[in-house]
Amino acid sequence: MSVFLRRSCGAVLAYAVATQGAFADLTANDVWSDWQSYFTSMGYTVTGDESIAGDVTTISNMTLSLTFPEEDGQFQMVMPEMTLTENGDGTVTIGLPESFPMDVTGKADDEEFAAKVIYSHSQLNMVVSGTPGDMTYDYTADKLGIALDTIEVDGEPLPNEVFSIAVEAGDLAGRSRMQIGEHRNITQSFNSETLTYDLNFQDPESGESGLINGQLGQLAFEGENVIPLDFDMSDPQAFYQAGFAFDGIFTYASGSTDLSGTSEGQAFSMNSTSEGGRFAASIDAERIAYDIAQNSTKLAVTTADLPFPIELSMASAGLNFEFPIQQSDEIQPFAFGLNMTDFTMSDVLWGIFDPAGALPRDPATIALDTTGTAKVLMNIFDPEIDVESDEAPGELHSLKISQLLVSLVGAKLTGDGDFAFDNSNTEEFGGMPSPSGVANLKLVGANQLIDTLIGMGLISDDDALGARMMMGLMAVPGDEPDTLNSTIEFTEDGQILANGQRIK
Repeated sequence: MSVFLRRSCGAVLAYAVATQGAFADLTANDVWSDWQSYFTSMGYTVTGDESIAGDVTTISNMTLSLTFPEEDGQFQMVMPEMTLTENGDGTVTIGLPESFPMDVTGKADDEEFAAKVIYSHSQLNMVVSGTPGDMTYDYTADKLGIALDTIEVDGEPLPNEVFSIAVEAGDLAGRSRMQIGEHRNITQSFNSETLTYDLNFQDPESGESGLINGQLGQLAFEGENVIPLDFDMSDPQAFYQAGFAFDGIFTYASGSTDLSGTSEGQAFSMNSTSEGGRFAASIDAERIAYDIAQNSTKLAVTTADLPFPIELSMASAGLNFEFPIQQSDEIQPFAFGLNMTDFTMSDVLWGIFDPAGALPRDPATIALDTTGTAKVLMNIFDPEIDVESDEAPGELHSLKISQLLVSLVGAKLTGDGDFAFDNSNTEEFGGMPSPSGVANLKLVGANQLIDTLIGMGLISDDDALGARMMMGLMAVPGDEPDTLNSTIEFTEDGQILANGQRIK
């Protein structure tokens, strides 16, 4: 089912790329032939009835279909009519109907299903320029939308309230350039004043339901895509090895989401807002990378269990990583980082566990920035891979911590570290590769925090004594009050030293 849906979505995305690209004479036949070549190279069957009247070529009943024998399903999109008008200046204008269906059929869990998705637009203007091997699509639209129309299971239609989804972009402008050489190279950019999304679901058996409405303001995208001219979509490994690559970034100036529903008989709701962010991604045969960030996020959650909303906020939040993905005997670099900056929550929520206000309520921050090297031991594109196997997917060979920061409730931990790992020695540390290297840590405000927790009754004197003994063993006093410094060293022969004193 997941493979089937992934390929179906790929067909929709491929269509979106083609409908979004140097100036010389182009003919309607050049554009139509390139569409056929593009989709055929991706494994689709393209058909349509062609007729010509003057400068206008009309493609009637254009059908794009793909069959998945192993999933017993298919994707099919039927466009009633498309016009290609030669403008007399070497450009071609593409005309599409204001709406048309895309049909998906298949089988999952011994149930046959069919879905109809409606593509729609308002005032779409799309002009193609360039040469047959280098086409640029420029387009604008007041609106572009896609919405689920119907779903059938074993021939029986499901009510609309069971599941519905709709996405719409407003005030859209973009450009897509397709250059054909060894591969098809696509450079794209677009801007949309708004993007709205609505999703609704309801489980008739359990009664659980959900409603999600949201929007993004000033959405923009820039990216590049390399698509092999000939490949087999049923073989992801061959697809990437043939040269597929993607590198792009989405940005937006504002966002909001409202969610409500019922779970286990209890109603809930959630509202979130942000002042913009980004989502960057790149992938090729060797590596995958993501960089996600959001600014000024606010979240409010209401449940039946609490008589007040849970309100949280963050000045910024982010996640980034870059990992090798191809099985190799080579040791390859990776990176990982995250941050939650200036996290706060409402006084009402603080009052649940700190009604007297004993704990400092300064904004909390957590940040981590690491790089390292590793060896990938299994190919994630292999369809025969056993995801439940106990076999390790890779080997960690080095890890460098450039930044470690945890600051909350009056205490602050900072640090860095640099380690190497011996994968031939997994006995010393209970199955983990043996580390060697040094970590430098600094802890400020720990004793004051312990005193506060004792006064609140959250920890006992005995617990506090044990914690202070551990800090005394692992750290030494710093130059500033209530400051502890610690240098932890892992030696190649398996020893662990804390500030020069052997603890293992």
